[in-house]
Amino acid sequence: MYAKPDSNTMTTRIARAEDAMDAALKSLSYRLTETEDSRMTPKTPDAPRPNGAASLNGMRNDNAPTLAPVPVPAPEIAPEIAPLPSSAKRTPEAIATGRPSREEAEAAVRTLLRWAGDDPNREGLRDTPARVVKAYGQLFGGYEQDADKLLERVFEEVEGYSDIVLVRDIPFYSHCEHHMVPFMGLAHIAYYPTKGVVGLSKLARVVDTFARRLQTQETMTAQIADVIESILKPRGIAVMVEAEHLCMAMRGVQKAGVSTITTQFRGAFRNDPNEQVRFLTLVRNKP
Repeated sequence: MYAKPDSNTMTTRIARAEDAMDAALKSLSYRLTETEDSRMTPKTPDAPRPNGAASLNGMRNDNAPTLAPVPVPAPEIAPEIAPLPSSAKRTPEAIATGRPSREEAEAAVRTLLRWAGDDPNREGLRDTPARVVKAYGQLFGGYEQDADKLLERVFEEVEGYSDIVLVRDIPFYSHCEHHMVPFMGLAHIAYYPTKGVVGLSKLARVVDTFARRLQTQETMTAQIADVIESILKPRGIAVMVEAEHLCMAMRGVQKAGVSTITTQFRGAFRNDPNEQVRFLTLVRNKP
């Protein structure tokens, strides 16, 4: 059995425990106050203390609130852009398109001649690369032309004429963009003028502008209608293109004499089937 402590001893122990609790609470309150002050004021170096003296700032406080880290935005990284070839820095046009030089184009033709199985250095082919590059300048000259500018001049003094204007049987030569083989045929253009008419030769030049590019017949038909509609703003426009494609006659299925017809109807021609019949009748009924 153990001895029961007397009342005086118990009272003394309780008093000591209360004193220790008060001291701990005061210390914790002091540390919290100091932490809040350090957030509000810039931190300065502690004054030198005697050996053995501890700094309150250096005391560990496990109960102090933890500040959440402030997110730092990631630096922006510019996308990598492939440099243009040296040949693209010779003229402003070449910079925009990355166009190779004439010498590079001729070298490519010599490569194709060798791939075909011939000798580009023999007499008959020695000047062929230069001839091909020169011919390409004409065959694909539409890339250098602006179809919009061809239609800028409009003749308004037409004595109130507002009926159909039809230019038919416009011959053209183009190249299929899939095999770079020619296709050729006729284009027919009709429109109802509003504020005036355009020179008839300009419509033929518009056809040439789009034909002298790598094309599909469907795209070329829509492009002709688009530019006339956007510049002249007619009440209606009709375009029909009929052509034979050598990529179908010379290779692949090898069917010569096959004709492909594409059409575009805008405005009055689209909304009124009778106008479409009138257009097709005028195109087909030739004297």
